[in-house]
Order: sequence, then structure tokens, then C-alpha cells
Amino acid sequence: MINVFISIIFIYAFISLGYLSKVFFKEDINTKTLTLLSVYFFQPFVALWGFGTASLHAEHISVPFLYIFIILIVLLPSILISKKLFSDKKEQVIFSITGFVGNTGNIGIPLGIALFGQESVIYTTLINLANVFVVYMLGVYIYSRGSFDVKTSLLNIIKIPIIPASIIAIILNVNSIEYGKQIEEFLKMGAYSGIVMQLFLLGAFLQGVKLTKINLRLLLGVFSQKFILLPLLSIAILSLTPLSAFAKAVIFMEMMMPLAISNINLASLYDCRPKDITALILLSTLLFLPLLFVLNTIINMLYL
Repeated sequence: MINVFISIIFIYAFISLGYLSKVFFKEDINTKTLTLLSVYFFQPFVALWGFGTASLHAEHISVPFLYIFIILIVLLPSILISKKLFSDKKEQVIFSITGFVGNTGNIGIPLGIALFGQESVIYTTLINLANVFVVYMLGVYIYSRGSFDVKTSLLNIIKIPIIPASIIAIILNVNSIEYGKQIEEFLKMGAYSGIVMQLFLLGAFLQGVKLTKINLRLLLGVFSQKFILLPLLSIAILSLTPLSAFAKAVIFMEMMMPLAISNINLASLYDCRPKDITALILLSTLLFLPLLFVLNTIINMLYL
């Protein structure tokens, strides 16, 4: 657990830098510019680097597909339920998607290494890339619908560069085409910069957030999905699969990740209350600290 807390400390350090930068430099730190840099320039590096870390084999494919399957089982009914619970269209959007976009990359990958060792990287990388498709396809469409019509929302998906970058990376990986050492280092630098940029961006958005203004029903709805419904459903579905105990443990860990910073990117791009979503992310990240003990206990009890 010491390695886990060290990883968390570094994560919070980068978030704090973003927060303090916004406090001291105020309007000179433009969160819209940071979002554009992250989404359109750095996130493709994360995808290209992620697929280059290990060769894909048939036995690995079931892991990201299972992750997406569990997400979809809860996501689709949530879209329908949101219209019954909330009258505001943007609150419907936040309830529908925010709780299903977990921080599988910035927190999930280093936490996987801390809990399970380097052997987890192939699984956490694949799950993170599956999450990328959830975020930048379903997420882009649903967040866009908070402000745009159906046609514009579909076009917004095409404009996100991480999708074609991921497709190219998959083709290269499947055909065993290596980048070369120099290109790998270049992609690695870009990917690490993207991760740091995301954490810095979260800190910048946190400045000025007022937690008291969050809709309590929205807060309880999103957190119930994230920390109660998804974990219970994951345990039930994983118990029915032939995957190894190790793979099940990694998938369950990723399901428990706090809300992803990617939510802020999309909410900011499509004007869907980024401040409210930032507050939800902050609270979920703070709640995740005590939940680490619960997570570790469940994993040791059920899988290890």
C-alpha cells in the first residue's frame, strides 16, 4: 500500500500545481487553451504510446471488451432514467455519462503497477484504450447533445484526433510494426506530457469551484452509479467469466477508479457545465482515498 500512496501523492502534487497556477496567474492561465492542447495534441500521443508498450494477442482481447460490456449494461438504462430524474438537459447528460468515464489512465495505470506489478500494464493499457473509445465516441456524442443537435454531435466525434490515432496504432501493433527506439521515446515523452497536462488541467478547473452549488440529487446519482452499482455488477459478471483471477482483479480495480479528467475536457469543449463536473471529479477523487482500503480488501478476498 505504500507504493499506492506514493503514486497518489504525486498525482495530487500535479493537481495542486494546476490549482496554484490558476490562483496566482488567474486569467493568464486559459483553461480552454489547455483543454484544446490536451484533446487535440497530447491525447493522440497517449494512444500511440499505449499500444506500443506490448504486443496484442487473442487472449488479451476479451479484457477491454468485457470492460466495455459492463459499462454499456449500466450506461444505456441510465440515459433513459436521466430523463425521469432531471428536467435540465445538461444535468441529464452529466448523470448519463460522467459516472462511467473512470480515470483508468492517469490513476489506473500507475495504481495497477503499485498493486499488481509490471504484469498489470498490458491489462491496464488495454482497458484505458477501451475507455478512450467510450470517452471519445459515446462521451463526445452525449456531451455534445447537451448543447448541439444530433448531426453536429456526430460530426464532433469525427473531429477528435485520438480515434484515428488509435486505429493507426492498432494496425501497427497487429502487424508487428515497431516504431523504433527514437520514435518510442518521442511518443513516451508526448504521452507523459499528456498525463501531466490532464492533472494540471484538473487543478486549474478546481480553482473557484464551489461545492455547495452542486445538485445533491445529481451528486448522489453519479456516485451511486460509480461506487455502488458498477462495482457490484462487475463482481457478478466477472464471477461468470473464465478469465484468470489476476485479470479479474485488474478489471475490478479499473471499475473503481474515480471520475476521469476527460469529463472536464468534453464538458468544456461542448459547454456542459465543466465547473459542476470538476466538483464531482474532486469529490470522487477525495472519496477514493479511503476507498483504497476497501478496494484492496475486496481484491484480496475475491481474486488474490
